[in-house]
Amino acid sequence: MGLPDSLGLTRKITRPRLEAFLRKYASDASTLDIGCGNALYGELFPNRITLDIEVRPGVQVDIVADAHDLSQLQDASFDIILCTEVLEHLHTPAKAIGEFYRVLKPGGLLLLTTRFIFPIHDAPGDYYRYTKYGLQHLLKEFSVDELQAETSTGETLAVLYQRIGFQCDTLGFKPFKIFWFLKAKIMMLLSGIITKEYGDIRHARAENDILSSGYYIAARKPR
Repeated sequence: MGLPDSLGLTRKITRPRLEAFLRKYASDASTLDIGCGNALYGELFPNRITLDIEVRPGVQVDIVADAHDLSQLQDASFDIILCTEVLEHLHTPAKAIGEFYRVLKPGGLLLLTTRFIFPIHDAPGDYYRYTKYGLQHLLKEFSVDELQAETSTGETLAVLYQRIGFQCDTLGFKPFKIFWFLKAKIMMLLSGIITKEYGDIRHARAENDILSSGYYIAARKPR
């Protein structure tokens, strides 16, 4: 274990927040976990079927399918769809959202998390970033119960510093990554110094969280 790890500097800033969001909606209702990846949240949704685009070693993938085409699944067959950190990796997101809508039961819940201000990751399969307004448009057929910014503007800078530490070498010497992790820690302490934000450079429209690392959304299919 390196020094940054021993000091807790590499503990992902956003992971506890994502888990807390999902924990609010934990359920034993029938759940489709799309892009299940490492299957991190199975204890929160025990009655779930996992779906991914490929078989993943060490992970139970019940259905191998593309999120853009869920034709293996019947209409209105799930109470919940769980889609965490997947939307930015979908090349035709509106098509996938349409499929989510189709397989959800009336009144069913879509739990969606995705990236806004965030580095390229899992290249080359990384296609889009979403503002909250873009997400509202994409989910216009749903009733959005909650749309939560993952981080404040100051915290987002800390997330970016941390990701530089994770994904970059500095001056060609890997141990120098501690510089970025320390900057992330300091930025978290200073994040509260931003007291007001605006949606334009003229300060004509007040706005919250003009930078956020991502968003958490709970949206329902109308009954």
